[in-house]
Amino acid sequence: MTQNTSENNSEDIPQNTTSEAANESVVTEEASAELQIADLQAQLAEAKASVLYVKAEGENIRRRAMEDIDKARKFALEKFSNQLLAVKDSLDAAVLIEATDVQSYKDGIEITIKQLASVFEKFNIAEVNPLGEKFDPNKHQAISMLEGAGEPNTVTTVLQKGYTLNERVLRPALVMVAK
Repeated sequence: MTQNTSENNSEDIPQNTTSEAANESVVTEEASAELQIADLQAQLAEAKASVLYVKAEGENIRRRAMEDIDKARKFALEKFSNQLLAVKDSLDAAVLIEATDVQSYKDGIEITIKQLASVFEKFNIAEVNPLGEKFDPNKHQAISMLEGAGEPNTVTTVLQKGYTLNERVLRPALVMVAK
């Protein structure tokens, strides 16, 4: 019996060792899983923080862009307006002239027209005077048609000149067209 007992004991030792090893393996796997979970939670928190940062940065960029657009709208005409002030000053000076002779008024008006033409040139405002050209509904507005006034569908009379800004029509020319 002693031998059996010792045999049982010898068999028990490897079983206990195996059982302890299995328990250690389970504990190690649990610890490893907990470490992975903790690591994944840390990565998730970092990703959330990163997303919030990117979202906030995008919102800041959008807000700054809207402010820039508002400023551009408010001050887009500032340079143009400053140039027109010189024309206004010339017109005011013309009104203050004491001389009653028509020639002095005419000279002042011609100078003012030159100033205005200079401003238009600086800002790419071009005059459209289509006399003798083919009628173009994109650039001209026909007021009436005249019979026998020339080649059909050509502008015979310009009632009001048109203007373009950077080749885009600001105001179409008011014209009469040959029938």
